[in-house]
Amino acid sequence: MSEHVIAEIQVAPSPPGTPGNPHEHVEAAIAVIQASGLRYEVGALGTTLEGPADDVWDVLRVAHEAMLTSGAAAGISHVKIASVPRTIESLTGKFR
Repeated sequence: MSEHVIAEIQVAPSPPGTPGNPHEHVEAAIAVIQASGLRYEVGALGTTLEGPADDVWDVLRVAHEAMLTSGAAAGISHVKIASVPRTIESLTGKFR
């Protein structure tokens, strides 16, 4: 069984989207996270997800790839990983 992790990913595609949808490539990455079945929260500057480490790492990779396959010519993903015995809710709940 893999450890539980919390991760945040911010994809930075170039270009960021298309004339019809200026955030299309970012939304492609978010769609992967939404379909993963993992707990997640979309924020203004990134998306936080949590779950078993192996699953989270896999989703991060596929989200990065989705940004590119959706049509971005290039892209950078900024990722933070925390190996902590906590959840998203336990870290942010008192601020909501």
